[in-house]
Amino acid sequence: MLPSIFQQAVPVLRKLEEADFEAYFVGGSVRDYFLGRTINDVDIATSAYPDEVKRIFQKTFDIGIDHGTVLVMEEGREYEITTFRTESSYTDYRRPDKVEFIRSLEGDLKRRDFTMNSMAMDGGGHVVDPFNGKEDIHNKLIRTVGSPASRFSEDALRMMRAVRFVSQLGFTVEHSTLDALCEHSGLLEHIAVERKTAEFEKILGGKWKEEGLKLLVHTNLYRELPGLSNFHAELLKLTELHQLDRLDQHQTWLLLLYYMGKEDLQGFLKRWRLPTKTIHSRSKELAILKERKTTGWTKHLLYRAGLAAALNVEAVYGCLDPSGSVSSEELKKQFNQLVITSRQQLEVTGHDLMTWSAKQGGPWIKERLAEIEMNIVNETVPNDKEVIRRWLETCSRL
Repeated sequence: MLPSIFQQAVPVLRKLEEADFEAYFVGGSVRDYFLGRTINDVDIATSAYPDEVKRIFQKTFDIGIDHGTVLVMEEGREYEITTFRTESSYTDYRRPDKVEFIRSLEGDLKRRDFTMNSMAMDGGGHVVDPFNGKEDIHNKLIRTVGSPASRFSEDALRMMRAVRFVSQLGFTVEHSTLDALCEHSGLLEHIAVERKTAEFEKILGGKWKEEGLKLLVHTNLYRELPGLSNFHAELLKLTELHQLDRLDQHQTWLLLLYYMGKEDLQGFLKRWRLPTKTIHSRSKELAILKERKTTGWTKHLLYRAGLAAALNVEAVYGCLDPSGSVSSEELKKQFNQLVITSRQQLEVTGHDLMTWSAKQGGPWIKERLAEIEMNIVNETVPNDKEVIRRWLETCSRL
């Protein structure tokens, strides 16, 4: 029996079929069904043209109608329905110059990237598999549909997708496909940084990231990624760590940054078009990691880190020094035993400091609050407003 996510969508296929059109589940959902992976959504391909799809369903949205995609609302759920299509040449190495709608399923499957993504399944579970994708899944092989050189020249990002599937699935790349990856890696320069970043981060988050990173180096694809061209050795260092598979995407980023030793860390991360919040998080965690490596987890370091960052740092430290790391449970216990875990828990405010000192606001308030925090966290001063006031007066800090 098909998983419920497919069963829920079968009525959508039936509506298209009742109107004398073909309709199939396609792409990643079919692949993941045979891999036994969690399926979060399904894509539907049909012989109906976009205007025909819109006449069949009552509630639709033109989310990508130029490329044949219509968003359909049915029984409170959203489904992307795309017309079978062929694509012309790709002069920019990422988008087809022209899309032509067709009635042939096999013609549509023929344009796709890898055999495992080029299967279709009808509402009864029958699979259309003209390029033997099911067999390649069984053999754990990544193989392009047709000529690897043609597929990578059409959309050079497909090379990063191949590496990503190695990292996520633990598959190997078929021989001729691997040769084309090496031969055409330079085409990746034509791809927008944001698209390369998205694939790279998925590689870093894969269970088999060790093999993915080795493949990036072997094929020279890493040379086309922002700021990585001179870090061949550092990328390979990561692959030598036995606990690398335990790290998530963010932790693997942190480990890579540690090995790279970049002075202009923020400038490097900006080249990847990462969000400002992410850049700040990785920069903070790298500083915490270096200090943790030197001093261990002091109360003040744990407080400054915050629990989320501390857990990321310790996961990375566990790769660098497995025998010297502490468990996440122990780290959480230490964090929860802190007198305070955030500035919001302080019993004094900047307004209190101005009242007690009769001074106007300024940078001194931030400095004084930081000093109070440190002493409270280190348990040299209790978190009590009156005691803090007397302590500040005694130390001539007001």
